[in-house]
Amino acid sequence: MSKKELILNAAQELFARCGYAGTTMKMIAVEAGVASGLVFHYFDNKENLFMEAGSDLIDVMIEDLRGKIAQSASGCEALGTFVRAYLDFTVTHAKTFPTMIRCSPFSDDNPELDRGRIGKKFMELINLIEDILTQGIDDQSICPLPVTQTAFMVYANIVGAVRTRFLAPYEVDNLYEEACQFVLRSVGKMRDGQC
Repeated sequence: MSKKELILNAAQELFARCGYAGTTMKMIAVEAGVASGLVFHYFDNKENLFMEAGSDLIDVMIEDLRGKIAQSASGCEALGTFVRAYLDFTVTHAKTFPTMIRCSPFSDDNPELDRGRIGKKFMELINLIEDILTQGIDDQSICPLPVTQTAFMVYANIVGAVRTRFLAPYEVDNLYEEACQFVLRSVGKMRDGQC
């Protein structure tokens, strides 16, 4: 792993654990085992590093999601795979994923950050959901629905489940599986619980 990657990983873990305000560039340097100057050399300032940390997590997630949905036989199957893979990613990356929650257009933790830049990055996930919905409408595995609005509703359901798991004081059995089934029921055309 390069020093830049070490810094990025340390930043993701610290922002996840301590939040934006509670994390310093010095803490990140110590966690990464590098000099503070190197952190500034690569990222200039904390805001840039925070944005890059969140953006990198989204890129890794999208690559993972695309790989998993590629073999889906229908749009409905791809949507179920997308939701499950997204939620599984949050569990697999539990030490770093909260950075993505904090660096999100749905977070009010840091209103002074460039919300447009954050929103643009998250639109890549919404666009992927739109592509899946369009595929499902075309192959008739998903009911004809307004694609953009439905994509946002699907993503809102995912975000709600994730925020409940990571941020709320509730322990809800099978929440992630039910979130996936809820999405699939919402777009219709399921038979015996399957697409």
